[in-house]
Amino acid sequence: MASTPCPLVACERIPRTSGCIEFPPSRFRPARRSEYFRDHAPTGRNNQSHLPSLTTTLSSLSSLLKMSFGRAITLSSGAKIPQIGLGTWLSKPKEVENAVEFAIRHGYRHIDCALIYQNQHEVGAALKRVIPSVVKREDLFITSKLWNHSHNPENVEKELDETLSQLGLDYVDLYLVHWPVTFPPGKLFTAHATKPEIAIDANGPSLVETWKAMIDLKKTGKVKTIGVSNFSIPHIKGIAEATGVWPAVNQVERHPLNPQPELLAFCKEHNIHITAYSPLGNNVIGAKKIIDYDQVGAIAKKLGATPAQVLIAWGGVRRMLCDPEETWLVGAWCPVLLINATLTDRIISNFQQVELTQEQFEAVNAIGKNNHLRFNVPFRYCTEADPKWDVNIFDEPDEKQATHHVKIF
Repeated sequence: MASTPCPLVACERIPRTSGCIEFPPSRFRPARRSEYFRDHAPTGRNNQSHLPSLTTTLSSLSSLLKMSFGRAITLSSGAKIPQIGLGTWLSKPKEVENAVEFAIRHGYRHIDCALIYQNQHEVGAALKRVIPSVVKREDLFITSKLWNHSHNPENVEKELDETLSQLGLDYVDLYLVHWPVTFPPGKLFTAHATKPEIAIDANGPSLVETWKAMIDLKKTGKVKTIGVSNFSIPHIKGIAEATGVWPAVNQVERHPLNPQPELLAFCKEHNIHITAYSPLGNNVIGAKKIIDYDQVGAIAKKLGATPAQVLIAWGGVRRMLCDPEETWLVGAWCPVLLINATLTDRIISNFQQVELTQEQFEAVNAIGKNNHLRFNVPFRYCTEADPKWDVNIFDEPDEKQATHHVKIF
């Protein structure tokens, strides 16, 4: 699942003497409380001191949601996915639980989760309080994702069962293969034996083998629709041509610096819905924020909107070459969801959708001309908190140096 720029959270040291990393790196979870929440967590049991501001925030959100377009997109499976979703990645304890509950009470119907976010139990606690008193289960759209260490076919349904247990649900509406990369089974992350990086399971299952197991999940009734995330054209073609089953969704990083027109055209041709994450980009690598480009600011001023609203509108323009209908995840890939007072206004304003003219759309497009930048490339991870994945996923120029390649067949 519009996100805000995402600062790196505090790093934690990863033991090099052990073969396994007990806790995953900071891009996928907040740092330990002793390292990060020491100076950030509110006082009082269960963070109750945060609740008044959260209540006020989401009460305001109720009226603002009426300003969104309320679009829903029909997937190839026939399911309808709301265009705006709430992401649940990297929040402090209790934030996700509170945010999901109040957001659903105020209009959200699309929640994006993943096992690796390690907060699905909080989502589940929130869902328990709103189903069926506030909303029927069938009126919600819940997405989750298969993590890299469970690609072995015998582990695919086991991880799904763990996710369903955490969420307190009988099924998820959409289940995605999170990355086209296989880690050794067992721990979420396993350290390389000799290098300061994450181990890649070169002898593990192929994407086709994992995808066949995903297809089998549909027979169980535990998932309604299956898809992928961070997959390129060769990855999708490989699994589809080998099995005859095309993914219904591909969740990818997409914004004006990484518009991926070839991927969008391919997905449109094969009726694969695009869900965009990081539509505002992010600043974890110190690059200029997309919202700070003059072109974006000028359009925002003319529309009486925020730069974030302009970028979200850019993703929804239907006059694009391949005329996609995209889903945007509010808060996805961002360490703070709705609650932090410094981000409250920004997050809320993202719901106030605006529309761009063709001229404005083309002006935003121009930002990416000869200015390509993909923010989330695991091969570039280079800190102890975010060790490198030595694998070529997107075929970016620097990834060509990688030792491993995606194992499709």
